[in-house]
Amino acid sequence: MSEDITQDSSGFAIRARIDTTKPHSARFWNYFVGGKDHYEVDREIGDQIKGIFPGLVDVAHTSRRFLGRAVRHLAVEQGVRQFLDVGTGLPTADNTHEVAQRVAPDSRIVYVDNDPIVLTHANALLTSTPEGRTAYLDADLYDPEAVLRAAAGTLDLSRPVALMILNTLGHVADYEQARDLVRRLMAGLPPGSHLVISDSTATSEGMIAASNAYNSSGAVPYHVRSVEEIAGFFDGLELVKPGVVRVPEWRPDEDGDDAAAVDAYCGVGRKS
Repeated sequence: MSEDITQDSSGFAIRARIDTTKPHSARFWNYFVGGKDHYEVDREIGDQIKGIFPGLVDVAHTSRRFLGRAVRHLAVEQGVRQFLDVGTGLPTADNTHEVAQRVAPDSRIVYVDNDPIVLTHANALLTSTPEGRTAYLDADLYDPEAVLRAAAGTLDLSRPVALMILNTLGHVADYEQARDLVRRLMAGLPPGSHLVISDSTATSEGMIAASNAYNSSGAVPYHVRSVEEIAGFFDGLELVKPGVVRVPEWRPDEDGDDAAAVDAYCGVGRKS
């Protein structure tokens, strides 16, 4: 079954919150992965950044494939049946619930975002197998305790949960604050839960230039971090092999990923 538990059900109110005069990270990323939910302003900065650093397109595509591999690993090999996807972004193909319920139909998934453009597409995420359940929360990463309280309406927080935070934490400018938000979310989850993170990294001049161009466009800034800072999000957790690595290198499929040198790192950690 599925349920819509958004906090703002007024279509007019949602549309009024959407600013089409400035680039938007969810729409920008949607453009890079071949989606259709973007505006001219997003395509303009997207094309500009492709000219500066074409490798960001590889980051977008390989990060999406990492999501699928991580969810399948957790559902099949670890028996995880609950997923809390924070910073959902715009739905494309193989969203978390689709991947999880394909291999474990009884999986429960809660998506979390507080962005109006994502909210308008929430119904695309609210599909489910009869055995499972999905929900969407219009909630804020900056209030982890409220996120957990609301998620408890769908998830059993006494049982393991996979916390997914993909290409989202760069919106939190202060690194220590970002770490604290992750810690507070994980503190509300029981042993056996997992943290899944992927993000762009300041590992090449091209990525740094692309980040600077995006942040100068009028969009809400997105801060790329060092590999060591990405690894720091997993402090206190047991890293699942192969640890914190470039996105294509995390348990690659047999056919592999061609873009092994992408400027994006990821990891999966288990709470003991």
